[in-house]
Amino acid sequence: MNYFSTRGSGPVSLPVALVEGLAPDGGLYLPESLPSIDLPPSGPLADVGAAVLGAFLPPNATGWVRQALAIDTPLVPLGDDDHLLDLTRGPTAAFKDMGARFLAEALAALAPAPGDRRRTVLVATSGDTGGAVAAAFHGRRGLRVVVLFPADGVSERQRRQFTTLGQGVTALGVDGPFDACQRLVKEALSDRELVDRHLLTSANSINIGRLLPQATWFVKALADLEGRTPTFVVPSGNLGHLTAGLLAARMLGSSARFVGAVNDNDAFARWVEGREPDGGAATVATPSSAMDVGRPSNLERVAALTASDESLRARLSAERVNAEETLAEMARRHRDDGRFVDPHTAVGLVALRRLRGRGVTGPVVVLSTADAGKFPATVTAATGAEPPVPASLAGLEGRSERWRPMAADLESLRTHLDEAGA
Repeated sequence: MNYFSTRGSGPVSLPVALVEGLAPDGGLYLPESLPSIDLPPSGPLADVGAAVLGAFLPPNATGWVRQALAIDTPLVPLGDDDHLLDLTRGPTAAFKDMGARFLAEALAALAPAPGDRRRTVLVATSGDTGGAVAAAFHGRRGLRVVVLFPADGVSERQRRQFTTLGQGVTALGVDGPFDACQRLVKEALSDRELVDRHLLTSANSINIGRLLPQATWFVKALADLEGRTPTFVVPSGNLGHLTAGLLAARMLGSSARFVGAVNDNDAFARWVEGREPDGGAATVATPSSAMDVGRPSNLERVAALTASDESLRARLSAERVNAEETLAEMARRHRDDGRFVDPHTAVGLVALRRLRGRGVTGPVVVLSTADAGKFPATVTAATGAEPPVPASLAGLEGRSERWRPMAADLESLRTHLDEAGA
């Protein structure tokens, strides 16, 4: 199967798309055509993923696909046909784990670095991506990770997940918001000399290798619902997760509906309304910090997928949720049923209550994107109680951190890449 850029260049093979991350014309890769697949039986994500991704990968990939997706993703009932799709059970307690593990395996199997060179995986994070990618690539032969994060824009526990590893993981605290980090990744991938010198690629959701595995748990949720048609509520920042859901629906021919739940950074909601997304707007800091994205890269993919599918476009909507509503929902859930939810999942739960208030029927599935224990300060402030620490994150506070501050410009990044690769 070949891949084309959203801006027209291509075709390229999957290994080339994985390595390039960003297409040479600045667009994002999508499959030339999406295969039609049957809904598989309900079962573990590893089994569903192997069935879904078999259309994109060589036959001998089944083993490493199953290994990458060997994480439980249960559909948790909330009552009255409301559900949480729990995606928090990976090694860094966030949904990014499965995609990062898949990409690490895919690069090693399909696009290894030549000779004794190392490929540099450059990643921008607004919180969870950095930890997931660092954990997935940490210690792998022929690969190193450079994480760009907003120095003041992630929780301490999130930061420690990628600043305490060492062994091929370099963390750089950028003087600016996530959008500045994402811009630097795109600028670096567009600099041919820099790409060749460091064998640069990206592990952000601009890379098609992150999106393909994320489609699998939407398929699994549909199988778990035994063919009933749900509304998926997806807490959304850079829109990669929502894009993966649209890919799943297209492949299955499903009539599922999708709601992108956003915070005060509402470029997607403006696009849904037919307004200018206003890519020049300043990023607003919110409790749901991993969704603080003013210029969502994957909006380009969403537009491409829906441009030729009026039915899919009609089934796509947005909900804005402000900071006060987010914190109140966290408090309400803890007060009513003792459940801790992180501020991103809380945005989705507010959207769920609105949908029911407007008379939406049938199953509604909110994607739970991260464990509440990754955001102890925010959760405690909202609920008055401290959430338990996920077992996979225990002991982070006792480890020493290593990270360096960096100006938000390409020359500074170039210098840090050269020093890290020396």
